Amino acid sequence: MSSTIGATPRRTVQINIPPPQSSSSTTSAMFQRIRPSIVTSFLQRPHSLPFVLSIFLFLAWISLRSYRSSPPIPLSSPNHDAKANLRRFSSHFPSPIAKDNRGAVTCASLHLGEIGPGKLRGNHRHHDCNETFVLWGAAIKFRVENSEVADIGYAEVTIGRDEVVVAASPANTAHALINIDPVRSAYFVGCQDSIINYNASSTDFNVWKDL
Repeated sequence: MSSTIGATPRRTVQINIPPPQSSSSTTSAMFQRIRPSIVTSFLQRPHSLPFVLSIFLFLAWISLRSYRSSPPIPLSSPNHDAKANLRRFSSHFPSPIAKDNRGAVTCASLHLGEIGPGKLRGNHRHHDCNETFVLWGAAIKFRVENSEVADIGYAEVTIGRDEVVVAASPANTAHALINIDPVRSAYFVGCQDSIINYNASSTDFNVWKDL
């Protein structure tokens, strides 16, 4: 009697062993885990507050040192304002311009405009129109014809950045608005008591050659 014993099949077990890491990579990984915990732990301590504040103060000091403000622009005297048919108001509230209840100027034509830094508006003369301006926003030079001013024949005043000005240019009187501010734009409202036809001969252009 014979018997047959079957052979037991062999099983292959594969074990993947990662290659050994170098000491430098192990140290780097360890520091990456430690650094955030050290910073977080330090910031949670009470004595870290002066250190953080000193950093902010240092950054603020650098910001102030790098800031360069434009030089102040000298303003005109009140005597020059009268010759230029001009009155000044502070742009800060309360302002007299908001309390004035004497009435309003009637405008047949009204326009609003912006004058960029170093730019010019006007430099013309209307023969049949009275014009009133409200000026603000930047340092502005306002020039208006005035025969009472000897030699040059015009009055010229400088308007400050923080002022709101109401100025008048009667008919047959040339005027010009010059923004002398290096940074800010100037703004104006022009009110005319009649409709202006710029294509007609009732307006003289480029009156002053030095502008």
